[in-house]
Amino acid sequence: MILAGDVGGTKTILALYLQEGGKWVCHKKNHFVSADYESFGTLLGEFLGDSDDLNLQSICIGVAGPVINGDCRATNLPWVLKRLEITAQTGVDKVCLLNDLEATAWGVLGLPEKDFVDLNPGAPENKGNLAVLAAGTGLGEAIAVWCDENYHIVATEGGHTDFAPRNELEIGLLRYLMAMYPEHVSYERVVCGQGLVNIYQYLKSIKYAVGNDGIESRMEKEDPASVISKNGVEGGDKLCSKAMQMFCEIYGAEAGNMALKCLPKAGLVLAGGIAAKNLPSMQRGDFMRGFLAKGRYSEALKDISVRICLNPEAALIGAFTVAGRE
Repeated sequence: MILAGDVGGTKTILALYLQEGGKWVCHKKNHFVSADYESFGTLLGEFLGDSDDLNLQSICIGVAGPVINGDCRATNLPWVLKRLEITAQTGVDKVCLLNDLEATAWGVLGLPEKDFVDLNPGAPENKGNLAVLAAGTGLGEAIAVWCDENYHIVATEGGHTDFAPRNELEIGLLRYLMAMYPEHVSYERVVCGQGLVNIYQYLKSIKYAVGNDGIESRMEKEDPASVISKNGVEGGDKLCSKAMQMFCEIYGAEAGNMALKCLPKAGLVLAGGIAAKNLPSMQRGDFMRGFLAKGRYSEALKDISVRICLNPEAALIGAFTVAGRE
């Protein structure tokens, strides 16, 4: 039996897989609200229960955070995951922790075509680098490098690189964010759920438009990013619409930055919850406009395939794939 997991700042998914008739099947899968647990060990204990006959062979967990010497301190959670502690808790020697985007990249490589929607069909090559970005609670990035007739996944923390504004409105956004995060303003402060809220509040602060009392009341009771994105898609609120437009264009600009750094001839994939849940906004052209706005290097990007991954469990699937190799 294999235990695979996807640990994110908002939710955690754990699943057990066993072999039946020569095929791996999911035996048990649970979704958890990450913030409800003081540690990963507490959550894992609840998932496994009192069962001592699982006969676990290997464990692989994708975690939203940098993996250093095999262990991981989660970026948007007060959790530290350590292989030896997981081994002690489960009795399993084969424990592997991956950066969540490393796991996502492994998952994306094995998904069927029906799990993707094109933003730019491009002219993808069968053998070439693949770039993966995922905006959700945070912003993750990874590269699948094609070498020796196989893919090798490179985990990165590219979402924490410096936010680079491209026009006067975005320069104002940077100044606004510098007051909030004086030590460092990264792309993750803009291209994530809270980033969309930051953009909205910035536009409101410069009086780009008057805030709608009904919408702002809902933002206090519900997930504010979801409220903004919904009203941005419907186009009925000027602040929400502009916030979504800026978000998509900046997301595209950072995806274009990554494409220039690794030249993903096999394509660029957008995973994570935000792109898949906001297809109309992603498809109306703002993302691709930001992606291609690279001056004399726009020509180098126009034939790169850009797709949105619709499968919300790509990281879990990738963790299972790696666990099966352990």
